[in-house]
Amino acid sequence: QVHLVESGGGLAQAGGSLRLSCATFGRPFSTYQMGWFRQAPGKEREFVAAINYLGTRTYSADSVKGRFTISRQYANNTLFLQMNTLNVEDTAVYYCAVSRGEYYSGPHADSGTYYYWGQGIQVTVSS
Repeated sequence: QVHLVESGGGLAQAGGSLRLSCATFGRPFSTYQMGWFRQAPGKEREFVAAINYLGTRTYSADSVKGRFTISRQYANNTLFLQMNTLNVEDTAVYYCAVSRGEYYSGPHADSGTYYYWGQGIQVTVSS
């Protein structure tokens, strides 16, 4: 059975850093696109960052560009999100996701491209 487990969330001060991890279980995803989304209270889920199946191309939302970095480790099927210079607007539940199919499944920022989702992890940034 496939499941994704996020870790590394919690409370941080504005200007601080956190590193999220997403461990995948049940099958290898080395040929799948992976991404991070987030949802703040009262808002729609939004795209944060994505990485192609080769790990050679990354994509980031304008709101996090230059502050957040997505990466993946193939040896243990783990996805990461390094978050620096956090601000209060980054407070949200963060979800990792794996694409519907191998190689290219669709637009990286479209949640419909992704089929497998983690349960989400809370990130709270205080001022």
